[in-house]
Amino acid sequence: MNTVIKNADEKMSKSVSHLETEFSEVRAGRANPAVLDKVRVDYYGSPTPVNQVAAVSVTEARTLTIQPWDKTLLKAIEKAIQTSDIGINPQNDGTVIRMIFPPLTEERRKEIVKDIAKMGEEAKVAVRSIRREAMDKLKAMKKSGDITEDDQKHGEKKIQDKTDSHIKNIDKLTEKKQKQIMEI
Repeated sequence: MNTVIKNADEKMSKSVSHLETEFSEVRAGRANPAVLDKVRVDYYGSPTPVNQVAAVSVTEARTLTIQPWDKTLLKAIEKAIQTSDIGINPQNDGTVIRMIFPPLTEERRKEIVKDIAKMGEEAKVAVRSIRREAMDKLKAMKKSGDITEDDQKHGEKKIQDKTDSHIKNIDKLTEKKQKQIMEI
């Protein structure tokens, strides 16, 4: 029974972590190196993350600077950014690549806030799905005689408590990210 609860808790924590990762990739009008996390550069025949072939830094609030350790990669990095879905044109000056993030319009902020709410809701659905699976496992264990009815009720309460805790955490993260977007 404890392994069912522990596994459910771990899966729920992973859902929350995934949401945090998704939130870090949301472009919020200010420069954030995390927007490049999914961008891969062709580095001697293998797709390599930008942050493994270059120094990525925020030089100003809305400017991201990418300085490759190997200057021959400038064109490849520039091309990789252009073909990604970031939506910002990189500026190559021959030694570094700069990405200047435009300020967000009020309309765009509201769209992003809606997207954030949707991501939060999807994370909650994932957590609730994990809860349902764990509850079903407990019912199956009770039916097969592995645990008593009291154990099942106790386990269900623990799983529900963990679910409530993770849902509350998701709500906090979502609210925090929405405020951050609206304050920029």
